[in-house]
Amino acid sequence: MLAAPAHADPPKVAVFDFELMDTSAEGEVKGSQTGEQERLVRAGQQLRRELAESGKFQVLDIAPVSAAAQGSNLQACGGCDVQLALKLGADLAITGLVQKVSALILNINIFVRDTQTGRLVASMSVDLRGNTDESWSRAMNYLLRNRLLAPNYGAPQLQ
Repeated sequence: MLAAPAHADPPKVAVFDFELMDTSAEGEVKGSQTGEQERLVRAGQQLRRELAESGKFQVLDIAPVSAAAQGSNLQACGGCDVQLALKLGADLAITGLVQKVSALILNINIFVRDTQTGRLVASMSVDLRGNTDESWSRAMNYLLRNRLLAPNYGAPQLQ
Protein backbone atom coordinates (compact mmCIF):
# COMPACT_ATOMS: atom_id res chain seq x y z
CA MET A 1 0.00 0.00 0.00
CA LEU A 2 2.84 2.36 0.76
CA ALA A 3 5.19 0.73 -1.71
CA ALA A 4 5.41 2.17 -5.20
CA PRO A 5 6.82 0.49 -8.30
CA ALA A 6 10.56 1.12 -8.68
CA HIS A 7 10.12 3.04 -11.96
CA ALA A 8 7.42 5.39 -10.66
CA ASP A 9 8.06 8.69 -8.95
CA PRO A 10 7.85 8.47 -5.19
CA PRO A 11 4.40 9.28 -3.81
CA LYS A 12 3.78 12.91 -2.91
CA VAL A 13 2.99 13.21 0.75
CA ALA A 14 1.56 15.99 2.91
CA VAL A 15 2.83 15.55 6.47
CA PHE A 16 0.74 17.65 8.81
CA ASP A 17 1.83 18.94 12.20
CA PHE A 18 1.32 16.59 15.12
CA GLU A 19 -1.56 17.20 17.49
CA LEU A 20 -1.67 16.58 21.24
CA MET A 21 -4.50 14.89 23.11
CA ASP A 22 -3.76 15.37 26.78
CA THR A 23 -5.93 13.07 28.90
CA SER A 24 -3.61 13.28 31.90
CA ALA A 25 -4.48 14.71 35.29
CA GLU A 26 -1.44 16.96 34.91
CA GLY A 27 -2.85 18.41 31.70
CA GLU A 28 -6.19 19.05 33.33
CA VAL A 29 -4.51 20.99 36.13
CA LYS A 30 -1.60 22.71 34.37
CA GLY A 31 -2.79 22.85 30.77
CA SER A 32 -0.48 22.63 27.78
CA GLN A 33 3.23 22.55 28.54
CA THR A 34 5.72 24.59 26.46
CA GLY A 35 8.10 21.64 26.11
CA GLU A 36 5.35 19.44 24.69
CA GLN A 37 4.37 22.02 22.08
CA GLU A 38 8.01 22.26 20.99
CA ARG A 39 8.25 18.46 20.83
CA LEU A 40 5.15 18.31 18.63
CA VAL A 41 6.84 20.66 16.17
CA ARG A 42 10.10 18.69 16.24
CA ALA A 43 8.26 15.39 15.74
CA GLY A 44 6.70 16.72 12.55
CA GLN A 45 10.02 18.12 11.37
CA GLN A 46 11.78 14.82 12.09
CA LEU A 47 9.13 12.87 10.20
CA ARG A 48 9.28 15.18 7.16
CA ARG A 49 13.08 15.18 7.09
CA GLU A 50 13.46 11.41 7.38
CA LEU A 51 10.79 10.69 4.77
CA ALA A 52 12.38 13.14 2.32
CA GLU A 53 15.90 11.82 2.93
CA SER A 54 14.73 8.23 2.37
CA GLY A 55 13.87 8.96 -1.26
CA LYS A 56 10.72 6.85 -0.83
CA PHE A 57 8.47 9.90 -0.58
CA GLN A 58 8.31 13.38 -2.05
CA VAL A 59 7.43 15.56 0.94
CA LEU A 60 5.34 18.57 0.01
CA ASP A 61 5.38 21.97 1.69
CA ILE A 62 2.19 22.29 3.75
CA ALA A 63 2.52 26.07 4.24
CA PRO A 64 -0.35 26.92 1.82
CA VAL A 65 -2.83 24.95 3.97
CA SER A 66 -1.10 25.21 7.34
CA ALA A 67 -3.52 27.74 8.86
CA ALA A 68 -6.54 25.63 7.88
CA ALA A 69 -4.88 22.48 9.23
CA GLN A 70 -3.98 24.12 12.53
CA GLY A 71 -7.54 25.39 12.88
CA SER A 72 -8.92 21.86 12.59
CA ASN A 73 -8.75 18.74 14.69
CA LEU A 74 -7.29 16.58 11.92
CA GLN A 75 -8.21 13.38 13.74
CA ALA A 76 -11.91 14.24 13.94
CA CYS A 77 -12.69 16.59 11.07
CA GLY A 78 -14.34 14.12 8.71
CA GLY A 79 -11.50 13.87 6.24
CA CYS A 80 -10.35 17.47 6.10
CA ASP A 81 -6.75 16.20 6.18
CA VAL A 82 -7.35 14.44 2.86
CA GLN A 83 -9.01 17.53 1.36
CA LEU A 84 -6.13 19.75 2.45
CA ALA A 85 -3.58 17.27 1.10
CA LEU A 86 -5.43 17.14 -2.23
CA LYS A 87 -5.14 20.93 -2.51
CA LEU A 88 -1.36 20.43 -2.36
CA GLY A 89 -1.40 17.67 -4.99
CA ALA A 90 -0.50 14.94 -2.50
CA ASP A 91 -1.04 11.23 -3.01
CA LEU A 92 -0.96 10.57 0.73
CA ALA A 93 -1.94 12.56 3.82
CA ILE A 94 -0.03 11.83 7.02
CA THR A 95 -1.29 13.03 10.38
CA GLY A 96 0.08 12.41 13.83
CA LEU A 97 -1.38 12.39 17.28
CA VAL A 98 0.44 12.26 20.59
CA GLN A 99 -1.71 11.10 23.46
CA LYS A 100 -0.48 12.04 26.90
CA VAL A 101 -1.92 9.52 29.34
CA SER A 102 0.04 10.70 32.37
CA ALA A 103 3.13 12.73 33.20
CA LEU A 104 5.29 9.76 32.17
CA ILE A 105 3.18 7.68 29.76
CA LEU A 106 2.54 8.85 26.20
CA ASN A 107 1.96 7.29 22.81
CA ILE A 108 2.66 8.55 19.33
CA ASN A 109 0.27 7.59 16.54
CA ILE A 110 0.72 8.13 12.82
CA PHE A 111 -2.06 7.74 10.25
CA VAL A 112 -1.56 7.53 6.47
CA ARG A 113 -4.53 8.10 4.16
CA ASP A 114 -4.85 7.77 0.41
CA THR A 115 -6.02 11.13 -0.92
CA GLN A 116 -7.92 9.62 -3.86
CA THR A 117 -10.08 7.32 -1.75
CA GLY A 118 -9.77 8.84 1.72
CA ARG A 119 -9.06 5.32 2.94
CA LEU A 120 -6.67 4.67 5.82
CA VAL A 121 -3.78 2.72 4.29
CA ALA A 122 -1.55 2.48 7.35
CA SER A 123 -1.57 3.37 11.00
CA MET A 124 1.11 2.87 13.58
CA SER A 125 1.63 3.58 17.23
CA VAL A 126 4.39 3.42 19.80
CA ASP A 127 4.20 3.84 23.56
CA LEU A 128 6.89 5.77 25.36
CA ARG A 129 7.86 6.34 28.94
CA GLY A 130 9.22 9.70 29.89
CA ASN A 131 8.10 13.03 28.51
CA THR A 132 11.52 14.17 27.27
CA ASP A 133 13.08 15.28 24.01
CA GLU A 134 15.05 12.05 23.88
CA SER A 135 12.06 9.74 24.45
CA TRP A 136 10.02 11.49 21.74
CA SER A 137 12.90 11.39 19.26
CA ARG A 138 13.55 7.69 19.93
CA ALA A 139 9.87 6.90 19.52
CA MET A 140 9.79 8.69 16.16
CA ASN A 141 12.96 6.85 15.10
CA TYR A 142 11.27 3.56 15.97
CA LEU A 143 8.18 4.36 13.89
CA LEU A 144 10.26 5.49 10.95
CA ARG A 145 12.71 2.58 11.02
CA ASN A 146 10.24 -0.20 11.82
CA ARG A 147 7.09 1.03 10.13
CA LEU A 148 7.07 3.84 7.56
CA LEU A 149 10.51 3.16 6.08
CA ALA A 150 10.71 -0.58 6.77
CA PRO A 151 11.04 -2.73 3.63
CA ASN A 152 7.60 -3.72 2.33
CA TYR A 153 5.75 -2.09 5.24
CA GLY A 154 2.08 -1.75 4.30
CA ALA A 155 2.38 -4.11 1.33
CA PRO A 156 -0.16 -6.93 1.20
CA GLN A 157 1.21 -10.08 2.82
CA LEU A 158 1.10 -13.33 0.83
CA GLN A 159 -0.04 -16.36 2.77
